[in-house]
Amino acid sequence: MNDDLYDDIDLSESLSEKYLGLSYKKLALFTVLVLSFGAYIGYLLFFGNHSLEVLLGLDEYELYLKDEVYRLKSENADMQKEYFELKGLRSEHK
Repeated sequence: MNDDLYDDIDLSESLSEKYLGLSYKKLALFTVLVLSFGAYIGYLLFFGNHSLEVLLGLDEYELYLKDEVYRLKSENADMQKEYFELKGLRSEHK
């Protein structure tokens, strides 16, 4: 009677197949993927702040350069106006 209970047990399954439903190869692949993903997330957390600081610094520098371009264009327009006014005065005196 006890022999009938043991007949249904498949002894060819590994522990990972028995408890997780995965072969050793699939379990190893899954473990490597999880560890790789964890290392990637750790890398982002460790170096992510520096990258964010650089990005924010570059955004701030871009705004500075845009303001500088606007200021220089305005200054150039004022100087051109003064130049043409002076050029006009010289042509009137000839």
